[in-house]
Amino acid sequence: MPTVADPLLENWYQDAETGRSFRVVAMDEDNDSIEIQYLNGDLGEFDFASWYESPFIPIEPPEDWSTPFDDVELDDLGYTDPDLHAPDQRDLTLDDFLNDEDEH
Repeated sequence: MPTVADPLLENWYQDAETGRSFRVVAMDEDNDSIEIQYLNGDLGEFDFASWYESPFIPIEPPEDWSTPFDDVELDDLGYTDPDLHAPDQRDLTLDDFLNDEDEH
């Protein structure tokens, strides 16, 4: 059963043979590639000819499509990095302050 639906970026599809759900994450017609991400986070790639020969059907996004990111902590994303990438004021001595004033 060939696919009738064109691949659309960020749309979800299901492989009728395997039952695996995935979304299209990138398309590059110049390089003849369609990149997909399965619900479990795995990545895959098809060329356009393979896409239309495969039994993919459009589906609604899964209720919890963030499953691949469930084990990602906020620290992993860099959102909670409190470090301002400057010397810690508690680690500075009086000489550090005096030397800093001399440089300016």
